[in-house]
Amino acid sequence: MKASTPGPVFEDYEPTGECGCPGCADRRRSRLLPVRDGGLPAANGGARRALVAATAASMVLGGGTVAAAAPAPLPEGTGANSAADPGPPTEQGARTGLHGAPGQAAVAPTKLRPITRAEIINRAKVWVAASVPYNMEAYWTDGYRQDCSGYVSMAWDLGTNEWTGSLDRFAVRVTRDELQPGDILLFHNPTNPTKGSHVVIFGGWTDYTHTYYTAYEQTPPGTRKQATPYAYWKNSASYLPYRYKGLATGSGGGEPGNDSEGAESVAFPGADKFGPGADNSYVTRLGQMLMRRGGSRFYTEGPGPRWGSADLNATRAFQQAQGWTGADADGIPGARTWALLVQGTGKDIAPATPAPPATPAPGGPGAARPAYPGMSHFRPGQDNPYVTQLGRQLVKKGFGRYYTSGPGPRWGEADRRNVEAFQRAQGWSGAEADGYPGPETWRRLFA
Repeated sequence: MKASTPGPVFEDYEPTGECGCPGCADRRRSRLLPVRDGGLPAANGGARRALVAATAASMVLGGGTVAAAAPAPLPEGTGANSAADPGPPTEQGARTGLHGAPGQAAVAPTKLRPITRAEIINRAKVWVAASVPYNMEAYWTDGYRQDCSGYVSMAWDLGTNEWTGSLDRFAVRVTRDELQPGDILLFHNPTNPTKGSHVVIFGGWTDYTHTYYTAYEQTPPGTRKQATPYAYWKNSASYLPYRYKGLATGSGGGEPGNDSEGAESVAFPGADKFGPGADNSYVTRLGQMLMRRGGSRFYTEGPGPRWGSADLNATRAFQQAQGWTGADADGIPGARTWALLVQGTGKDIAPATPAPPATPAPGGPGAARPAYPGMSHFRPGQDNPYVTQLGRQLVKKGFGRYYTSGPGPRWGEADRRNVEAFQRAQGWSGAEADGYPGPETWRRLFA
């Protein structure tokens, strides 16, 4: 009888984090079992032996070799992976002291440490730059636990490792509209903390729509910064905004190019950054601030970095709202205009008022030139008598070639193209000949 081939010897070992076999994957998943005090998984010995056996068996079936799984790249800050975003883990460590940082206390400080918004964001960026791996049981060199709540504890410089169930003790609730860089969005599930609980740092809105924000978070495979839909990819309604109680004044720190308060808190960049031909982030920021002060009606889209008639007219309207006239209300922002917008002071832009009906000019035939009703009346979807009045005047002036019927009260592409033709006849081009009548177009058309 032939000697039987010896079977595999099953040894108790720790599979590496890079191993891609099913057994090692099961072993890693076992780390997400409920956590005892101290942050260790509560897997029993039988489950552990079964997982080891499964791992070894998978190695035998696979020919005794294990292919290392390629590490997943950290997401970029574009939000392009939104459809497949894996979401946060369903587990995290308990409240603990600092680890791995010699000389630092393992108990909470007696009082909150003051910190500015800029410092919070800069601390958050350190882990992003280092690509700190997510690990609920490990601690980074600064002593903070490498999970989501440990990351926030580090950014807020709490001096202890908190968890989602305790972070709110260091913070106050704010509203969505009050969110600023350095605040957090917290989801703590009190009925089952191991299901869905997560926390991210708010880095500022990505644009004026306030639908996406820059999120700093600790989630597998490691620290990331990316555009994120408000409030989060999953369980969005459960995330609540909070602000650190120890926040110091005079803080900025928002992401460059967004419209957060921190991003706006900059000195006046100079009048040369505005006006015809200007194309830069300060034009975008100006438009965003003007829209919040009542200037939305001047913008059909954007605002954007390229200077246009919408920026000019909205700035002029804001200046006029302060009671300024002449050169002080020329539509180009100066230091005073910028300061009022950044600080949120001064008077808002007044809403457009309906134009009074034209009255016969004293001492002469015909009607007086009607007052300009405001740009908001001449936009897609608008339906009002001013559109009809504009169209009839265009026809009267010989600029009605694009009308196949009408003109009528509903703004359409024919109206825009006829206005554009009139504007180009004045020698204008670019943003000054966009087909939307501003005050000067109106004045010349009804002159």
